[in-house]
Amino acid sequence: MLVIGAGAAGLSAATRLVEAGLTVTVLEARDRVGGRTWTREIDGAMLEIGGQWVSPDQEALLETLDRLGLETFARYREGESIYVDREGQRHRYTGEIFPAGAETEAEIERLIGILDELAPEVGATAPWAHPRAAEFDAISWHHWLRTQSDDESACEIVSIYVAEAMLTKPAHSFSLLQALLMAASAGGFANLVDEDFILDRRVVGGMQQVSLRLAEQLGDAVVLNAPVRRLEHAAEGVVAHADGDVVVRAKRAVVAVPPNLYARIDFQPPLPRLHQQMHQHVSLGLVIKVHAVYDSPFWREDGLSGTVFAPHSPVHEVYDNTNHEDDKGTLVAFVSDLQADASFKLGPDAQRAAILEQLAACFGPRALEPEVFYLSDWGAEEWTRGAYAASFDIGGLSRYGAMQREPLGPLHWACSDIAAEGYQHVDGAIRRGWAAADEIIHALGD
Repeated sequence: MLVIGAGAAGLSAATRLVEAGLTVTVLEARDRVGGRTWTREIDGAMLEIGGQWVSPDQEALLETLDRLGLETFARYREGESIYVDREGQRHRYTGEIFPAGAETEAEIERLIGILDELAPEVGATAPWAHPRAAEFDAISWHHWLRTQSDDESACEIVSIYVAEAMLTKPAHSFSLLQALLMAASAGGFANLVDEDFILDRRVVGGMQQVSLRLAEQLGDAVVLNAPVRRLEHAAEGVVAHADGDVVVRAKRAVVAVPPNLYARIDFQPPLPRLHQQMHQHVSLGLVIKVHAVYDSPFWREDGLSGTVFAPHSPVHEVYDNTNHEDDKGTLVAFVSDLQADASFKLGPDAQRAAILEQLAACFGPRALEPEVFYLSDWGAEEWTRGAYAASFDIGGLSRYGAMQREPLGPLHWACSDIAAEGYQHVDGAIRRGWAAADEIIHALGD
């Protein structure tokens, strides 16, 4: 069997196939495994460049961590959080709802209640099958919220949980249906707004450990620096042509890369017309992940958790991201979609200054002088080209969603971008890897 891509999805598929007694080759374009998980040492600091969070409902990931002997630790969350309002004023608070004023807070809770009723109705497995799917897919997330409420602040605050925080696209560019899929995949909208749930724990040593250990078990079956350029497929099997004069023949293939990279492969014969159209309506978002490492987590001395929500500011979220048993303190911050575009236009020095000034407005002048400052820019990464994950434009999910996971002859598909539960998380990648492997095992047994 052939697997294209050595991220969590591809390596989980390969592991399952090997456990079923099949021979597998994994071809990876990069010089490393892990896909959108990547743990690096930058100027002496260990940074998780990509995905890192573990939530209580992520059963496939938790099972994998247990099997691999990997431990987790809780994100630091003691003390008060900070909310930055539209005027840029800083408010310290505890609890789940931002201190946005009694009326706005009540409206936020009301909107969350509506979404918590809609999300399970739509579900994560087949949102396109819902009776109102086309209707929900024809209205943008931004516009739908404003049909439900006249409170602009409440709409913006609720919007951030899906737009900037998850899909990393402007709220006008994707549909209500896509937002409901995001909520349903996380077990409900209430889970998205609860950072203590959705950002619960991290892996000791970094999330990339999952892929590193799976690859270690697969040994020489994993081939790096081998981007697949051409994939011939027919009823009798596939032939992959990769860099380095690598040619792999197999009965079936798992394509375990993000949908925006499918076009990098020359499929022969070409994929069916509807599939080619589908790929033109799905894209990754854009987010800058900011890492600022200090000599200590000094904000804790001031009774702060390190958590900041600033829905009206360029840096919209900040968290204490200090590593396990590390004396140094790390803050991780995020700048998404249109704000990320504007940030990059500033140039490196001005961009750094603007981000650190916003951190200093929340935590004081010590935030201006990190020992390490690093920006994760997945949009510039050759074999990713965006973050966190792929989503459809308005109307695309109801029109094409049902085709995403369907095998095409000997071709099977696996990545977090097409997952149901665990959509756009490592948990979803593992689930899709297992599912694609099971499809092959079942087909070969027929």
